Amino acid sequence: MKYSGLLFAVCVAVFASSSDAAPLIKSNAGQPIADSYIVVLKEGKTLNDFIPTFEDIAKRQNGRGRKPTISRKYQAFQAFSATVNQAALKEILASEDVDYVEQDQIVTINTQQQNSPPSWGLPRISQHQRNLAAPYFYQDQAGSGVTAYVIDTGVNAGHTDFGGRATMGANFISGSANTDENGHGTHVAGTIGGTKYGVAKQARIVGVKVLNAQGSGSFSGIIAGMDWVAQRGRGTKAVVNMSLGGGKSTSVDQAVGRLFSAGIPVIVAAGNDPNANACNGSPSGAQGAFVVAASDSNDRVASFSSWGTCVDIYAPGVSITSAWIGSSTATKSISGTSMASPHVAGVAALLLSVDASLTSPNAVYNKLIQIATNGVITGNLNGSPNRLLYNGV
Repeated sequence: MKYSGLLFAVCVAVFASSSDAAPLIKSNAGQPIADSYIVVLKEGKTLNDFIPTFEDIAKRQNGRGRKPTISRKYQAFQAFSATVNQAALKEILASEDVDYVEQDQIVTINTQQQNSPPSWGLPRISQHQRNLAAPYFYQDQAGSGVTAYVIDTGVNAGHTDFGGRATMGANFISGSANTDENGHGTHVAGTIGGTKYGVAKQARIVGVKVLNAQGSGSFSGIIAGMDWVAQRGRGTKAVVNMSLGGGKSTSVDQAVGRLFSAGIPVIVAAGNDPNANACNGSPSGAQGAFVVAASDSNDRVASFSSWGTCVDIYAPGVSITSAWIGSSTATKSISGTSMASPHVAGVAALLLSVDASLTSPNAVYNKLIQIATNGVITGNLNGSPNRLLYNGV
């Protein structure tokens, strides 16, 4: 959890062609997308200010490689993504309107697949003492009046576990069906708000599709999803879940900050690399994110979970059963910090529905920390807090 000016050591290279040029940011740890960039404008500048400049650059540099083309325009975040050749990129960096340019990257889901053992996460988060045979205790109105935005692979909105409370809100995967073609987003959504498998059983679920059928996408697409949510979620009771991640990205981290400033709690997965510090990835290293690592049914650190001081809490993430794709009743059991994060998003939605004093993301984050079960996680925490999710019942 990072809401102030904290500094982290990250593997990011910054290049500038001259002392007056905007910096070009490239992540040494990520998977770059060739000729694809995210252009962020300076404070006070707007897209309307810069688009004519870009169009002039495109005319001059067309024919010197890939044609310069704008892919996406962001509204809450004064930026855009574009495919450009190197000559056009040099001109963009030289513009006095540009704050920085970042090379786009591949982003993926944080999941490990297993066979289908029984799920245990719900009873674990509704009691401080571990008794997995106990029922799941929750308030009847859990999640009522709250919208959970699932920025992921989409949602199988017709699944019976959603009881008509799920919809597809936006699709940023060009040419894809307006549904979940992977299963990951549906599984995440089911853990947040499914009638049987969910934490906040009355929450409204909105799928924001930014990852394709293979569970892969781009940071520019993730920003588009966050931008869409920021415009619609401001001033409402809402929570965002992002069970995805990639290398460090300044623009993604700033977009998380925009959601936070819009009053929307942002719950993200820590990542599935046991050798990786969550601070060195995005969105897990973003200020304003509430970061979730995974634990198993014995309250041990999950073997795959990332770690570090950016982690805020542990939650069940091993062998979690939830809704799936393929039919209206399909289920699947999978593992990952992707499965831990929606447990927390569900509790955040539950708390927003029952506690009128939670009027900011900070208030929600502090409440999650205040009621957590402390000191029960075993294994190598590597600087992560010894704190397990609890739903407050």
